[in-house]
Amino acid sequence: MKRNYSGNFKNSEVMENKQLIPLEQFCAHYHIEFAFIHSLHDYGLVEITTVEDIQYLKSEQLSELEKLIRLYYELEINMEGIDAINHLLQRMNELRQELGVLKNRLRLYED
Repeated sequence: MKRNYSGNFKNSEVMENKQLIPLEQFCAHYHIEFAFIHSLHDYGLVEITTVEDIQYLKSEQLSELEKLIRLYYELEINMEGIDAINHLLQRMNELRQELGVLKNRLRLYED
């Protein structure tokens, strides 16, 4: 069965402050297990916030979470692999930003 992991939550589905999504609702929407999200949390890949015994995800994590879900469920990459991929992607982004800064500095000297 092909799962559809794209699609944002509607405003009514996001908590009143528009920043937290109930974990139970997130898992039901994406048809994934709680254990998967908790494993991501154990690896430090996602932050779970607990308010009055209810676990929430921050809405700003949604796009990253969708990527991680696809890696795990569609590409069947295990948690260690996901952790390594995530680390490499973050490092690439850091290097890309550093390259941009260096290019800007170089332009100053070229003029």
